[in-house]
Amino acid sequence: MTGTVLLVVAAAIFNESGEILLAQRPEGKSMAGLWEFPGGKLEPGERPEEALCRELKEELQISVEPSALQPITFASFGYPDFHLLMPLYEVRDWRGELAGLEGQEIAWVKPAELASYKAPPADIPLFEELARRY
Repeated sequence: MTGTVLLVVAAAIFNESGEILLAQRPEGKSMAGLWEFPGGKLEPGERPEEALCRELKEELQISVEPSALQPITFASFGYPDFHLLMPLYEVRDWRGELAGLEGQEIAWVKPAELASYKAPPADIPLFEELARRY
């Protein structure tokens, strides 16, 4: 493993029924077909909350205010080529009609059923934590 640390941000978006939104990684991306929380990488000089709001607009066409992001937990996971550090935020308030703008499938999942979705290794402990909490 190299010393590269990759900082990404992710959102556990909850609907009114208490289900959490998962997005399936599209073909052509690494780990295609696996289910994950929406989010992405920070741009230079960007705060994590700003990055997550930008990513949610780009990926799902929804607007989220930084003040609507509530930290839940984080993942710290060593992949062969890099170490991933990923804060996970709870989102319950957004504007816009949610749609997968990058060709990704999306699914609303009960917290207790998250474990039945194949996910990147870094996301699995987060799935387990959300199933415990909610």
